[in-house]
Amino acid sequence: MKNADPIWDHVDRHRAEFVDLSDRVFDTPETLYKEVRSVAEHTRMLQAQGFKVTENAAGIPTAVVGEAGDEGPVIAILGEFDALPYLSQAPGVAEHSPLEEGGNGHGCGHNLLGAAALLAATAVKDWLAENGIKGRVRYYGCPAEEGGAAKTYMVREGLFDDVDAAISWHPATFTGVNEARSLANTRIDFTFHGKAAHAAGAPELGRSALDAVELMNVGVNYLREHMPDNARVHYAYLDSGGVAPNVVQAKATVRQLVRAGSLPELNDLIARVRNIAEGAALMTETKVTSQVFSGVSNLLGNRPLEETMQGELEKLGPVPFDSEDAAFARDIQATLTDADIDTTFKRIGAKPQKGLVLCDFIAPLDRQSDGGEGSTDVGDVSWAVPTVQARVATCAIGTPFHTWQTVAQGKAPAAHKGMVYAAKVMAATACRLVEQDSLIDAAKQTHEDQLDHTPYKCPIPDDVRPPI
Repeated sequence: MKNADPIWDHVDRHRAEFVDLSDRVFDTPETLYKEVRSVAEHTRMLQAQGFKVTENAAGIPTAVVGEAGDEGPVIAILGEFDALPYLSQAPGVAEHSPLEEGGNGHGCGHNLLGAAALLAATAVKDWLAENGIKGRVRYYGCPAEEGGAAKTYMVREGLFDDVDAAISWHPATFTGVNEARSLANTRIDFTFHGKAAHAAGAPELGRSALDAVELMNVGVNYLREHMPDNARVHYAYLDSGGVAPNVVQAKATVRQLVRAGSLPELNDLIARVRNIAEGAALMTETKVTSQVFSGVSNLLGNRPLEETMQGELEKLGPVPFDSEDAAFARDIQATLTDADIDTTFKRIGAKPQKGLVLCDFIAPLDRQSDGGEGSTDVGDVSWAVPTVQARVATCAIGTPFHTWQTVAQGKAPAAHKGMVYAAKVMAATACRLVEQDSLIDAAKQTHEDQLDHTPYKCPIPDDVRPPI
């Protein structure tokens, strides 16, 4: 690494304890809004590092905020620590080997995400104090990114109202500034209420809620032809009406996950899905009620912040992987398809490099990516304040996230190196913002211009509370 930055030393000084934090969270994987042990680990670390701690942030028991510094700009660094269900996997093993059948696993690397974010915040805290610089760094320990939209609730409750800029990252198969491309989405539970009857003796007396759910899904299937290209609708049965086929199902619930490229497009699509639900109820002579479970906005980019972070990435150079890291990555790649591996390169608009197992370059800021888009509740933070994120290589090229292969690499030395690297990028970006008022001013002006064109409207209704 060239052009050494003093903030890197602050990160390296705390490396061991935060790698250990990441591994502890990995070992106790907890899903959305159940991250009791994980948030406890982050809270203890915040207290040990001397942060002023706010627990139960936004009324969410598994959300925590830590702040350090005095006066000056407020820089938020966002962390996560939730896992995914059914992804239990032994670390360091390049074959499917669950630790617990049906158990949870960190299939999106959030054990690394939260630990690196808190490491970056700690480094910035030390840097501010050492240099007597006015500024505040605030760590947000956010639960339930995987479908629970905790950050959306935190934004709605005003937790970012005084923040000047927000910084985050995500584990990845490549290293570069995250493109501000994501889908706004909402999860809505539609419950149909019918009338039970004997399915053979008197079926004409029944009104099937399950029929209504199935007709709704048929209607949504026909809607797919008439949606924008990047819009998506997925569904899951939450209640199919019971296990007795000789009873006409009196109640059934389906969760519809509706995604679109922007908040206005999402709202239009939601209205059409709701009309389909009403039509299904009309056809089956049932009644339908609905409940929003969660919602997130699409990401807003911020060019001044992205250029600043790109500069810090280039100053650092690639993540310093070694031959042992490459050997394990090669074993992981052997479990993947060529299409899996090619997808990594498509996502950054690069030509596939045969034989490359770990990312050894920095992706350009202006790249022509080609790949699917997901959703994140960081989107709502980006509507509240200027926001920037990094993607940092922590695993083999081609690794599909939300799979056992991601979990298998979650405690590997390569993952730890990527995690510490991400902390340096975020901390250095935060330092540049504190040092240069003009950067924050430019980021805020860009943000204001975006909201002038499309004002923010929270995708979760005011009366909906976090599903704790």
